[in-house]
Amino acid sequence: MDASCQAYPVTVSRSYTVRTYGCQMNVHDSERMAGLLEEAGYTRSATDDSADVVVFNTCAVRENADNRLYGNLSHLAPVKRERPGMQIAVGGCLAQKDRAEIVRRAPWVDVVFGTHNVHALPVLLERARHNAAAQVEIAESLEVFPSTLPARRESTYAGWVSISVGCNNTCTFCIVPALRGTEKDRRPGDVLAEVQALVADGVLEVTLLGQNVNAYGVEFGDRQAFAKLLRACGSIDGLERVRFTSPHPRDFTSDVIAAMAETPNVCPQLHMPLQSGSDRMLRAMRRSYRSSRYLSIIDEVRASLPDAAITTDIIVGFPGETEEDFQATLDVVAAARFASAFTFQYSQRPGTPAADLPDQLPKAVVQERYMRLVALQEEISWAANRALEGRVVEVLVAAGEGKKDSATHRLSGRARDGRLVHFSPGDAHVRPGDVVEVEISYGAPHHLVSDAALRSHRRTRAGDASVAPGRGTGLGLPGFGAPAPLPVTSGCGATS
Repeated sequence: MDASCQAYPVTVSRSYTVRTYGCQMNVHDSERMAGLLEEAGYTRSATDDSADVVVFNTCAVRENADNRLYGNLSHLAPVKRERPGMQIAVGGCLAQKDRAEIVRRAPWVDVVFGTHNVHALPVLLERARHNAAAQVEIAESLEVFPSTLPARRESTYAGWVSISVGCNNTCTFCIVPALRGTEKDRRPGDVLAEVQALVADGVLEVTLLGQNVNAYGVEFGDRQAFAKLLRACGSIDGLERVRFTSPHPRDFTSDVIAAMAETPNVCPQLHMPLQSGSDRMLRAMRRSYRSSRYLSIIDEVRASLPDAAITTDIIVGFPGETEEDFQATLDVVAAARFASAFTFQYSQRPGTPAADLPDQLPKAVVQERYMRLVALQEEISWAANRALEGRVVEVLVAAGEGKKDSATHRLSGRARDGRLVHFSPGDAHVRPGDVVEVEISYGAPHHLVSDAALRSHRRTRAGDASVAPGRGTGLGLPGFGAPAPLPVTSGCGATS
C-alpha cells in the first residue's frame, strides 16, 4: 500500500458501527478501529441498523465463528441493496484466516483486512468506494502496533493496554499464533506512556493485555520485564487498579507474584488458564506444565495474596480424553477452588493440529462431562461468594454490567478482586466511574448483592466524564482528545 495515501473525510458525513466478537484483544482492536474512523471524519451511528459502514471484528477461536459471520453478512445483503453507498468491512482473526474467501462467499463485502493492518481500514474503505471494487489486504506481519492508533474508548473509567501481540506457544487447540503471529513486545516506556495518558484522561483501572502476558520481555531479553512493569504501574499517581490477562503457567514466576503482592494498585485477581487437569491431556495439548506445577502456582499466589480471586479456562472433551482424564480435571478444580471458570466443550477448529487428531469424542459424552464440571464449579463459586457475606468491599461502578439493574433498582460494578457486585445506591447520585463501598448481603453463584446502605461514595473524574456530552476520540499516544478537522478529499484511488 502506498504510504503516502491518506484517508480523509468525505464531503458528506458518514456513520459507522463496529461489531466485535471474541477476546479482550479484539475489544482493544475495535476501539482502535472506531478511533481511526472518527479521526477520518466518520461519526458513530446511533443504531447498528442505520450505519453507513458496518465493520465486523471477527474471532476464529469460538465455535461456529464462520457460520456466525456469514449468517450476519447474509442478513446485510438485502439491506445494502436498498442503501446505495453502504459499505461492509470484515477484519480480525477470521479475516486473517479466510482472506479472499470472504469476498468469494459474500461478494457484497467491500473490505477485508487482517489482524496486522488494522490501521489500513479507513484507506481501504476510501479505495473501495473510489474504485467500486472490493479491497482485500492481509499483511503477513505486524505493521503498526494497534495501541499507537487513535482510540474511541467505550469506558471513561477503565482502559485496555496491549503490552504484546502474538504468541510463541504451539498449543494444538489454538489458532491464534497462526493468525496473530509470533510475540511482539512493546517497549516498557511506550506501555507506561499509554497508561499515564489514560490516567490523565480520568481512567482509574487499566488491564494489561497479551496473548501470553507474562512472557512479556522475551523479545528484548528481560525475563523479569513483566514484574518490573507491574511495579512501575504502581508508581503512577491516580491509577487505582491494575489487572492483566492472560498469563501462561509456564512463564509464571515468583517475581511476578511478589510484584502482585507488593504493588498496592495491582488487584488481587488472577485469571490463569488450566485447560485440563490431566497431565496426559496437557501433553496432547502441548501445554508445557503439569497439574502439580499449576497447583503450586496457586498455592504460592494464595500464600502472598490470601484473598485473591483465581479464575481459569477449561476445555472438556479434548480428543482422546478418557473418563480418568476428565476425573483428573475435576480433582484439580476441587483442589484449586476457583472463584469462577470459563468452561468450553472442545470443538474442531480448522487449521489447528488438534482438528486432525484421532479419537474425537461423541457430542453426548462431551456434553455430559461438561455438565458435571459446571455443577462442581458452581458449587465451589457459590460457597466462596457466600463466605463474603457481611464483608465490606470497594466497587468501581460500571455501565452495562447488570442486565436487570433497571428492574431491581440497583447499580453494578466490580470489586477489586474482579467479582461482579450489584448494589442499591439509595438516594445517592452514583455514576459509572464512581467508587463506592458496600456491605455484601448475599453471595450468589455468579455475583454478589448488597441491599444495605452505601458505606461510602466517592465521585471521580471518570464519573464526571461518563455523564458529560460529546466525549472525544483518543488520537493515540501520548494524549487523548477530540480530533481536529481534516481537509476534504475524494480519496486516493490506488490499487492493491
